[in-house]
Amino acid sequence: MKMRRLLGVGTALVLAMSTAQAMAKEVSIGYVDGWSDSVATSNVAAEVIKQKLGYDVKLQAVAAGIMWQGVATGKLDATLSAWLPVTHGEYWTKNKDKVVDYGPNFKDAKIGLIVPDYVKANSIADLKTDSSFKQKIVGIDAGAGVMIKAEQAIKDYDLTGYKLVASSGAAMTTELGKAYDKKESIAVTGWVPHWMFAKWQLKFLEDPKKVFGEAETVNNIGSKQLATKAPEVAEFLKKFSWQSKDEIGEVMLAIQNGAKPDAAAKDWVAKHPERVKEWTGK
Repeated sequence: MKMRRLLGVGTALVLAMSTAQAMAKEVSIGYVDGWSDSVATSNVAAEVIKQKLGYDVKLQAVAAGIMWQGVATGKLDATLSAWLPVTHGEYWTKNKDKVVDYGPNFKDAKIGLIVPDYVKANSIADLKTDSSFKQKIVGIDAGAGVMIKAEQAIKDYDLTGYKLVASSGAAMTTELGKAYDKKESIAVTGWVPHWMFAKWQLKFLEDPKKVFGEAETVNNIGSKQLATKAPEVAEFLKKFSWQSKDEIGEVMLAIQNGAKPDAAAKDWVAKHPERVKEWTGK
């Protein structure tokens, strides 16, 4: 009986250790669903981490503010969707001492107000006198950095009467597509990289007051615990970056054309082993 009890305790310890090891080999990445670059980047990174580093990856779709809070508190291990220094500037200021910046995965990112190329307006200031826009700007999810800046633009450019309509990334592009097909005027909050620039002829409205800032970077941000919990993943985040908008665009367009994000990521990873080796050495 004593031997059986000892064996039972030993088995329990082994199971507990195995469970702990399994938990230790999982990382969570927060992303913003509806942001095509966030979805594409997060899924490709997750696929590489799973295939080459041996970690399970839990992708969690959350709002931008919750994403930052999650990484800052350690409830999320990382996000690859931090737009700096402007778009997520407020989140960075609030959380910079609680997170680790592993560097950019995309350079020359940009946010602003976007319109079809056929409209006469060329500057945000032009919206004030152009009645064809019906005093409406179609936005994405409330609380997103580009939405905060759009509200500021309405004030700074004195767009009295204009309403910023919150929706989602998908709803915004749907409205844009409908207006584009009818050659109607529409202004939306948007950014590059994004698949919509490959589908339609669009332009950013000039922003002489620099409300939306200059070109930005999209950074890999990790929790304070990540380097200890998953050192290989932390090293990967230091190296993981896109070479161009066309490289990430390949994944974004595949998803937009109907591929599931994880399938599009697997396909891209299979087609670009040399890029994966640059990031992981494997």
